[in-house]
Formats: sequence, C-alpha cells, structure tokens
Amino acid sequence: MTTFDDKAVIFAPATGMGRAAVTIVRVSGSGTRGVLETLCGRVPQSRRASLMILRDPANGSVLDRTLVLWFPGPSSFTGEDMAELQCHGGRSVVTAVLGALDRLPQCRPAEAGEFTRRALLNGRMTLDQVEGLADLIDAETEAQRRQALRSLEGETGHAVQRWREEIITAMALMEAAIDFSDESDVSDKVIADGLRMAESIRDQIESELRKPQRPERLRDGYRIVLAGPPNAGKSTLLNRLARRDAAIVSPMAGTTRDVIEVHLDLGGYPVLLIDTAGLRESEDAVEREGIKRTQARIADADLVLWLQAPGGEACPFEGPNVLVLGTKADLGEAEASMSVSATTGAGIDALLALLQERAERVFASGEGVLITRERHRAALQEVLLCLHRALEGDAEGATELVAEDLRLAARALGRITGEVDVEEVLDRLFSGFCIGK
Repeated sequence: MTTFDDKAVIFAPATGMGRAAVTIVRVSGSGTRGVLETLCGRVPQSRRASLMILRDPANGSVLDRTLVLWFPGPSSFTGEDMAELQCHGGRSVVTAVLGALDRLPQCRPAEAGEFTRRALLNGRMTLDQVEGLADLIDAETEAQRRQALRSLEGETGHAVQRWREEIITAMALMEAAIDFSDESDVSDKVIADGLRMAESIRDQIESELRKPQRPERLRDGYRIVLAGPPNAGKSTLLNRLARRDAAIVSPMAGTTRDVIEVHLDLGGYPVLLIDTAGLRESEDAVEREGIKRTQARIADADLVLWLQAPGGEACPFEGPNVLVLGTKADLGEAEASMSVSATTGAGIDALLALLQERAERVFASGEGVLITRERHRAALQEVLLCLHRALEGDAEGATELVAEDLRLAARALGRITGEVDVEEVLDRLFSGFCIGK
C-alpha cells in the first residue's frame, strides 16, 4: 500500500510534458501560500489570473513570466490551499520551474492521483465520483464520456446515500424498539415501520441489480471476434476497418498466430475488434495455442463474425450473436448474410453501419443504470444479503440481530461512496491516474 504524506506541499505538471504553448503546474498543501511568496514575491488575488514573474529562490534569476491562480482552501479542488502556474510550455521552462519547486524543503513531487486522493480525503469528492473522473480521463468515445460525467456528477452516489440514510433510519427504529421493549404497543409499531423501510430498499436494490450490466461493459467496448478458417480474409478486413496495417497479411495459411485487438469508435460507442488465428487442425504447437485462444475469445464475444470466402467452409456456430460474413466479394459470392470486399471496399460501409447498430442496441439500454463498476455490484449484492437476513431475523423475533444486519448493510453501502474500508480500493484506483491529477 502506498503511504502518502498529507502534510507536504505537492506539485506536478497537470498537462503533458513536451513542447506546448502552455503547461500548467499544480501545487497543493497547507504551505502553498509560502511557496507563492518564495517564487513570486507575493500571493495574488484569489481566483483571478495574475501575470507574475517566477524567480529561482536559489539565486533570484527569472524562471518565467507566468499566469498564477491562487485557490485558498477549503474551496479548492483538493480542499486545501492550492495554486496553478500556467507556464510557457517549453521543456526547459517547465524543467526549471519543477526544479525550483523540488528544491524547496516543504515541497515534493506528487504521486499518481494524489491531488484527487486529497480531494477525496478532504471531503471534496466521493469515491464513486473519483471513479467517474478516472473514467472521464480515459474516455475515448461519446458514450463513455456521457457515462463518466454521470458518475462524476454523483448520480450513483446520490442514490446510494439516500438508501444508506434510510437504512440508518430503519436501524435507529430497531434500536428504539429495543429500548422500549417493555412497551409492546410502541415497540411493535416502531419495528413495523423499520421493516417497511428495509423492504422498500431491498426492492429498489433488487430492481437495480436486475438491470443490464451495460455500463460496466462500456469501458471495455462491444467485443467483435473475426473468426473463420485460414485465409478467409480476417486480417485484411481488420486492417480495412482499422484504416491501418494492424495485422500482418499473407497468402500463407496460419500467418495469424495470436489475438490482435483494435479499438474502434462507431457512432460514439466503443468497439473492440479482435482478429484471431484461423480455425483448422494443426500439428504446429504455436498455431494450436493460437486456435485455443481463438476459441476462448469466441466464447466471450458479443458478436462473432464468421468470415467465409467464396467456396469456403460453412460456419460451425449458431446463435443470435453469430453473423456469417462473405469475404473477397470481388472474387465471387459466398453463402452469407452479407458480403464485403476488403480489397475494393465494397460492402464495408454497410458492415460498419450494422456493427454500429449492434453496439448501440447493447449500450443504449444502459442509460440510467446506477451500477457502473463490478465493485458497486458486489457491494449491492452484499447489502441485499444483509437486508434479506434482517427481514428473516425479524420473523424469528431477534430484533438485536435485525439491527446488526441493518448496520452491516449501511456499511456495505458506505464502501461504494468511500465512507468505509476503501484503502485497498484507493491504491488500485489511483495507480492508474496521471501524476498531475
């Protein structure tokens, strides 16, 4: 587990390194005011861009003429004093500014995701919002962007927080019933009210868990496997759809030995196109391993495109997720649902439209689904288990056990928004963040 020193002033570039017009360097921590006084000679007016000269504290030489923004805590991204230095983007300028910061005794370079981690620990964001921010940074398609923004705006967290508050209220009613157990009329009514709340939350969570797992899948994309015998034109078609030479193409059978993946954006939806080894009997150990991997990808695919050249082998699979696609249409016709020629481009636009329609049909149904990660689903399943156990416990008259199960349900919900038991989640999550985020 990474250990963070939350007392230090941290700094990092928030934009990419390299030649650019502007590079933003972020600084955060309780000593940020002192850093600005050292580098700039004064602290600018809060929340207003000020043109200032940055000087090297070692010798007073000018580092850059920079726009400086000052955000006093707690009303900042991290919840603590924070500044942004909008430097000229030349590599030497940025290196000089970062070097000057690094030489200040109270400063150190930020770890990956540490700015956002501080925002979480200081109550500026919830864990589900942090996950939404991570998804927004990684979003490559319009659908991924929309989903990430819903998470960042707290759509999941608001629902979870409401459920948690209702469970805590139900738990308080159970505790009250225990305190007034000698007054049966009061105790029975209080217990009944608490159980009704627990049943309502159980029904809402069950309804949410029954919804399609589309948002969880949106990060990976709609998986399309190109399958077929050797020399059916799989790699040629992959290159045509990807508009680049992603796979080696050769008239020699068995050229593709391993799985090749290409990410596409079709109408704003992410599609993962997977080229696989040709299916045939083989004595070659490497090719047999490739065929084994092909079969595993076929089993996990959202759509299997069986590529069939004129006079080629018929598709050995059946099912709603299998589509027979005729290839090499410029050389002849194959018995297939539709035909294309990767060489001439015939039928490619129609194929792309069909793939986009399939992906849209899958992902559009996920709009409004609150569960966006497997972690959320696992936590809600645990909540559901606790609620079922609480309702069963009431049938046995064990009010104390009912109250305990409700407490455990509230705790499981708290893990979604980061209120309890989140350290192991944080380390895994922030390891994928940019250094300046």
